[in-house]
Amino acid sequence: MDKRCVNRVTTGAMLGGAVGGAVGAVYGTYEAFAYKVPGLLKVRHIGRATVTSSALFGLFLGAGSLLQCGRR
Repeated sequence: MDKRCVNRVTTGAMLGGAVGGAVGAVYGTYEAFAYKVPGLLKVRHIGRATVTSSALFGLFLGAGSLLQCGRR
């Protein structure tokens, strides 16, 4: 793989991580209040949703960037 392809995959993974983190934080906050998670467990719940969503979005966007990079 050339330098441009590696840069494209890395950028895709970082962008996916940022978007996934934002979506996970919003969804985790909604879910924590909707299910009435008690006390400081809300912070753990929101953090877990944020990290999980960030990792998944980053993985899939990075993999998609890798597939697109291989076509050219």
